[in-house]
Amino acid sequence: MMDPGHLFDSEALTAGSPVPLYLQLARHLRRLIGDGALRPDEALPAERELAERLNVSRVTLRKALQALVEEGLLDQRPRAGTFVRRVHVEQALTVLSGFTDDMRQRGMVPSSRWLDRSIAIATPDEVAALGLAPGETVSRLWRVRLADGNPLALELATISTRLLPDPQDVGASLYSRLRSLGHTPHRAQQRIGATVLNRQQAMLLGVPIGTPALSIERRSFLADGTPLELMRSQYRGDSYDVLVELSLYDTKHLHAASAAPFSTPQSRSA
Repeated sequence: MMDPGHLFDSEALTAGSPVPLYLQLARHLRRLIGDGALRPDEALPAERELAERLNVSRVTLRKALQALVEEGLLDQRPRAGTFVRRVHVEQALTVLSGFTDDMRQRGMVPSSRWLDRSIAIATPDEVAALGLAPGETVSRLWRVRLADGNPLALELATISTRLLPDPQDVGASLYSRLRSLGHTPHRAQQRIGATVLNRQQAMLLGVPIGTPALSIERRSFLADGTPLELMRSQYRGDSYDVLVELSLYDTKHLHAASAAPFSTPQSRSA
């Protein structure tokens, strides 16, 4: 594991500032985590060494670390040390929501790193999925999705240019932009499978090649059934779970329905 001690410098703290030193230190560590300089599961130097590098007391250091533990950014493991916390997310399959809204509801800060926003001729797969005519154009949006600064997923969204004419207009939230254009997602079909990340995908997510991942394909629709979006994503398997709620049939209702007499069209119209 890489020693991140070279990232810590007492010059990051200002002794004469009205902001207490422990808050300055917490802010500095938070920035290192958000920028990706400190990676998930990476160990911080031992407290004594870290306090010396930063030229602060161990009491000040512990207050800063505790603040980030309470924020969910650090883990303190007995007899092991302090580690950057790995983001772990559960998604329930009962509500249609975008990544931005989903992360905010969990108290996380969502962000994106854009890889591509362009217009192109739809592929045969996109034509079939979105109900397009051959030769129609689509807006493609490819980005890395992050939660609290940690890369969590790769996401490629494809939408007809009739519904999203300019992909450059999309900011933090695709669904917010679609709603502003009068195209509110109403329902979706989602297919989930297992995969491993190839070289490019692993590099973009900052994990080893061959890391297990969830492959998610989503087709969303407008209220009138018009196909709206084709989304293909790869989520890190170590950071993402899918939660499905199941219930038994109401057997009393089922038995009552099966015992009811069958009504013909003639008797229903009478």
